[in-house]
Amino acid sequence: MCGIVGYLGHREAFPILVKGLKRLEYRGYDSAGVAMISQKGDLNVLKTKGKVSDLEAYCSDKDVTGHTGIAHTRWATHGEPSSLNAHPHYSESRNLAIIHNGIIENYADLKTKLSRKGVTFRSDTDTEVLVQLVEYIQNRKNLDLLTAVEIALHEVIGAYAIAIIDKNDPDQIIAARKQSPLVVGIGDGEFFLGSDASPIVEYTDQVVYLEDGNIAVMRLGKELKVVSIHNVELSPEVKTVDLNLGQIEKGGYPHFMLKEIFEQPECLTNCMRGRINTEADNVTLSAVIDYRKQLLNVKRIIIVACGTSWHAGLIGKQLIENLCRIPVEVEYASEFRYRNPVVTKDDLVIAISQSGETADTLAAVQLAKERGAFIYGICNAIGSSIPRATNTGSYIHVGPEIGVASTKAFTGQVTVLTMFALAFSKARGTVAECDYQEIVRELSLIPDKMREVLKLNDRIADMARTFTYARNFLYLGRGFSYPVALEGALKLKEISYIHAEGYPAAEMKHGPIALIDSDMPVVVVATHNAMYEKVLSNIQEIKARKGKVIALVSEGDETISRIADEVIELPVTIECLEPLLDTIPLQLLAYHVAVCKGKNVDQPRNLAKSVTVE
Repeated sequence: MCGIVGYLGHREAFPILVKGLKRLEYRGYDSAGVAMISQKGDLNVLKTKGKVSDLEAYCSDKDVTGHTGIAHTRWATHGEPSSLNAHPHYSESRNLAIIHNGIIENYADLKTKLSRKGVTFRSDTDTEVLVQLVEYIQNRKNLDLLTAVEIALHEVIGAYAIAIIDKNDPDQIIAARKQSPLVVGIGDGEFFLGSDASPIVEYTDQVVYLEDGNIAVMRLGKELKVVSIHNVELSPEVKTVDLNLGQIEKGGYPHFMLKEIFEQPECLTNCMRGRINTEADNVTLSAVIDYRKQLLNVKRIIIVACGTSWHAGLIGKQLIENLCRIPVEVEYASEFRYRNPVVTKDDLVIAISQSGETADTLAAVQLAKERGAFIYGICNAIGSSIPRATNTGSYIHVGPEIGVASTKAFTGQVTVLTMFALAFSKARGTVAECDYQEIVRELSLIPDKMREVLKLNDRIADMARTFTYARNFLYLGRGFSYPVALEGALKLKEISYIHAEGYPAAEMKHGPIALIDSDMPVVVVATHNAMYEKVLSNIQEIKARKGKVIALVSEGDETISRIADEVIELPVTIECLEPLLDTIPLQLLAYHVAVCKGKNVDQPRNLAKSVTVE
């Protein structure tokens, strides 16, 4: 959530900042702003409620000259969405301007202390408190900006990624991070700053990912300087970012979400590349090989995740328990971190996060490490915080996901969990070789079967028009399909704002059946597996109460096809791999319903892509 962009160099900063903000729109926001040190030497802060396009319009007759600037898209935490609360924020003298991602938890106490010292505040935000604190320290002790920032950050409790510019020192940007991502791009005599690499890759592929407690000093004509919060100079590792501009453009699709749904076959091929051999009879995960001894000593697995990643974890639980014969618990990271969980050195904790920056999941990782557990990360964003905090893990390698509602990251996570279960079960000797090879071979065929499912797009789009009237949906599934039902319901409510709930199909009789009538669409995952007859009975119960059934069935199914109102036929696969195919039509259904309702599919209201606050 929120987006940070910065530029220091020889070019005009404003076009770079605005383009960078547009690259970060996927993160979710409610206001936008820029701070520029103009050619006249003025520090101009320009901001507005709304979209980046609203900011551009607002700035059309303003002075946006200058080669030094910072910019921000805000997702409201403290203070309602407004121009006043939007970032950047001035210090009281208007000599400093700051942008900030995260939350300053002790801001109220700091604000009270500064108010007693005579400092006047203009906004309701925690962020303004920080810039006022920096200036107060700077003026009281006659310090340079870096030293004042270091001292101020020692007084701060919370998470932050910040960038500060000083009217009196126009050739410098200072940035710092703690539990919120920040990337510095290094160009030819210029610097770029971003919450992630997407605003930077157009200009340079050389980046430094700041670590927690790092402060970056970018000064025109100088090399990047990185120090710790204790002013110890560090040697930053410059990495080449593996991201091209084409990956973050729509490529002819009307929305990023639709593009990313259609990218899934190629994404899963990339996810499996180098991990499944060319004969498709063996899975190799370097993490399982390198840490075989630690993994074989594990007595229990705990999966921690949030949202869509939690749904992937539910599928992972069934895969691992079925193949590896080891108990698995799946926890919401937001609950796990606060309930004093029992975690021991015999536990493996698997942390799943698309962004690698999810605050609750990162905190759960840190808690588990403190208690001696071995930590395995499953993430998409290379160089993000969770991969750096874990003992080992696997990237899903599905490329940048711009749409706020996760699609390809979910199937990538399920694919990695499948490969982990296969590799770990083979190491443990708990899977029969014939079963192992059958699953590996079938997994290698999933991308082609996904392409077959995607051919149903036009038909699902037509179907979606029928159901835009609905105010509620039920999603039902059993076994491996139950988490798919949860994920399908989440997708629909995320982007269409229709209330939807997912349930295990058998639980329908324990309450939700009271809701079913002729106005209630019920999506049932009813592919031909071990639970088929049970799910068929559930469908008959729905139809007896005049419910509208949309059924996902296996190709050639004739029984459910005769009683359901709408049927989507899917290629046959092994039961444990069905979620990878079942998910796609539910993503498409949610997408097309939202489009029919005229919703902002890529940037649904109130949501953010990377949830870096609680």
